[in-house]
Amino acid sequence: MASGFRILPRARKVDAAMAERFSRLPVANVSDSMSRMTAGGARLRPMHAGGVLAGPALTVKARPGDNLMIHKAIGLAEPGDVIVVDAGGDLTNALMGEMMLMQMIRRGVGGIVLNGAIRDSAYIRGQSFPVFAAGVTHRGPYKDGPGEINVPVAIDGMVIAPGDLVLGDDDGLLAVPFDELESVLAKAQAKFEAEQKQMANIEAGTHDAAWVDATLRRLGCEGLD
Repeated sequence: MASGFRILPRARKVDAAMAERFSRLPVANVSDSMSRMTAGGARLRPMHAGGVLAGPALTVKARPGDNLMIHKAIGLAEPGDVIVVDAGGDLTNALMGEMMLMQMIRRGVGGIVLNGAIRDSAYIRGQSFPVFAAGVTHRGPYKDGPGEINVPVAIDGMVIAPGDLVLGDDDGLLAVPFDELESVLAKAQAKFEAEQKQMANIEAGTHDAAWVDATLRRLGCEGLD
């Protein structure tokens, strides 16, 4: 099988129950629980009306400006899957528009992430179907290949393997490796609960900010009272 133009099976994927549990948490809390070392880059922004993205990755490596393998991925996608496309971040040609979006909605796809551009942005912006992309252009795609499906891809240094959990909200995108789901979920839940208590203290006027001066002293800051 030739590298660069192939379709591979997906050996495993996060289940719907785990994805749903993560969907209740802010992406920022999950990110903090992964030592703030993983991110899909600030360019990838939500293009839809609003709503959380959470589901297993169906990965696509596409030639910049070409969406042949994205069409194939839509046909392979199972309900709840998130199609994650590494198209090199090129914004010259749009990789999808309203017709492909309609197909994904019809198939029950959970969302799409494009390291590339979309078109028909007004239509996409009016839908709740999660679409994250790097930009918008009216110029359409080519359909010649090559490309790969269900191979590891990387977006701005974030590696996504087939079946990994992909999360997205208004703050951006994050992928959680399949083998780390349980540990990250436990840490993220604890972080979320701690922040809820902190916000309650702020509201009540009992927030303790003594750590700020303590940190400044530890770091040798001059001029403290």
